[in-house]
Amino acid sequence: MKGRPCPQGAVCAAVLLYQVVGVIEGSEDPMAPPLKLLAVNVSVGAAGVLAILLLMWIAKVPWRSLISSPRAFDARRLARYLVGAAVLVSAGIGVVALVAPDAPGWTSFGATGMTIAMLVIVMLSTPVQAAGEELMFRSAVLPAAASWVRQVRPALVVGLVISSLGFAVVHGSTDPWLFGYYAVFGISTGLMAIISRGGEAPVAFHVANNVLFTTVNTVMAGGEGFAIDRSTDTGDASLLILAVVNICMVVLVWLRERRGRARS
Repeated sequence: MKGRPCPQGAVCAAVLLYQVVGVIEGSEDPMAPPLKLLAVNVSVGAAGVLAILLLMWIAKVPWRSLISSPRAFDARRLARYLVGAAVLVSAGIGVVALVAPDAPGWTSFGATGMTIAMLVIVMLSTPVQAAGEELMFRSAVLPAAASWVRQVRPALVVGLVISSLGFAVVHGSTDPWLFGYYAVFGISTGLMAIISRGGEAPVAFHVANNVLFTTVNTVMAGGEGFAIDRSTDTGDASLLILAVVNICMVVLVWLRERRGRARS
């Protein structure tokens, strides 16, 4: 990679767009229903694309090499990982519902106009948001930070740490459990990208995770809009269950990629 690209620029782009959304919507809650959710999702997706464009311009590299390298992007690989991720995340949600039903803040099942509006927005825009975060942190920030170090393995460690911490910081949680979970999420998806040499696996997992959790949160909000509280003392040990789901997805990616390389 030519030059020394600046990952801080990509992170700042996301933060700036996030703040613009807050001004437009006039709410401090990043998930205030339903337009705030739509605005945040679209802005994050746009920030991910912007991060790729900035890195292309600064480092003089083709966008395809940031999405997957040395192989080409594979839609079938994305679909397969999406199915596997959906199964794992669904299992994680089921375990949380059994052992810690109060932890996610669920109240009761409800189906109102608000619920339907939220579900439509979730299905249409949450994949854009999840893919945008992966473009930013795994396709842009991770290789940009890794380029600061010449040796391959230390470079990957640096890229993984910086991109994961940046991912956790941007989510703005002051709760140690939540911050730690976001860091684990970032490390896990980063490892998926490194192991598979592409963005299909992390995008698939991020999309499945966000769509499924947001859907359950919506239908279990008693017919009202739901809010995600990331303040202090909002997380707990139930997040360890979700961390295990992340680790299981990393193992799944490792096994599938190893099998695929053995066949080739």
